[in-house]
Amino acid sequence: MKITDVKTLVMGTSWRNLTFVKVETDEGLTGVSEVRMNNRTDALLAYLDGAKKRHVIGSDPFNTEDLYLRMFRNDYGRCGEIAATGISVVEIACWDIVGKALDQPVYKLLGGACRDKMKAYANGWYKVERSPEEFHTAAKQVLEKNYKALKFDPFGAGFYELSYEERLRSVSLVEAVRDSVGPDVEILIEMHGRFSPAMAIQIARELEPFEPSWVEEPVPPDNLAALAKASDSINIPVATGERLHNKFEYRELINLQAADILQPDITQTGGLLEAKKIAAIGDMCYMLVAPHNVGGPVSTAISLHFSACTPNFKIQEHFNDFSEAWVKEAATGCPEVIDGYFSLPNGPGLGMTLNEDLIAEHPYREGSFNLWEDDWHRRQY
Repeated sequence: MKITDVKTLVMGTSWRNLTFVKVETDEGLTGVSEVRMNNRTDALLAYLDGAKKRHVIGSDPFNTEDLYLRMFRNDYGRCGEIAATGISVVEIACWDIVGKALDQPVYKLLGGACRDKMKAYANGWYKVERSPEEFHTAAKQVLEKNYKALKFDPFGAGFYELSYEERLRSVSLVEAVRDSVGPDVEILIEMHGRFSPAMAIQIARELEPFEPSWVEEPVPPDNLAALAKASDSINIPVATGERLHNKFEYRELINLQAADILQPDITQTGGLLEAKKIAAIGDMCYMLVAPHNVGGPVSTAISLHFSACTPNFKIQEHFNDFSEAWVKEAATGCPEVIDGYFSLPNGPGLGMTLNEDLIAEHPYREGSFNLWEDDWHRRQY
């Protein structure tokens, strides 16, 4: 079997463009994949157009290790976010093809199920005024959708530090959410790489009474020594990793033991096999894995196949119950959240079928998602 083409379809939504990828073969099997490429969709499309000619067309989709090596190494330049994302979506689509050829779900090809369900957490639910009353009400609506965990960034457009008044306001939002959901629901605090180590440590101490399950990206992702400094003095588990793009970048993070939970984005860190390797390296240091997933239905299915077969999996991120209803309709086959958990995904392959007509009805949108703008959390271009 040989790959004959790589095609892309872009669907615009209120705050993200979702890029769907189809890898076609000479035996009639087609693999699919998907990614949310934040603010760089055009660059990804250009990369894929060149890479498919240099590396992908003519390749055997079963040879994912060789394809990854050639795409990662042979272009010589350092494999940053754009190239890593392009590699990921092609590699994942190849696994979809392999699963279809063998009539097996992808997770069975990557070691088999370690569990029969995966705990989910809600994100993107707090598109409201930054007031305790509004956050309290919005958190109740998350519970109505049967989630048992939810994540949010209460810090506005903060950068490096917060004023005393803004710190009090942010902590009051966390207090309101904890009061809303009660003691048995997990709350996860997103810091989005906003703070200096000193400020991250101070804020984390103020959040301790509300028992969050983690603080995420407490400092910017570019300086792992600064993360280690913060992590050493933060008493809450620290999660990070969505802006690292291969096992080599994870090596220093894991060696420093600067985090407790690793968050590879499978669609941007080299694909399923690379994410499995990262998880295995983390497992040697007793780190858990919570895949970053800010994409649509295919991205979610990809994460579920990974989560099903990864021993040190913790919890799965999910946005799409709080997006436009038609986002989930862009592809069929992804399990729903029931009583706070995803069930095992079905195969063969990823088990997903694109709704190309619906995708075409919602074309690419110009815009910029900027976490340092006022009211960014409302997630509207």
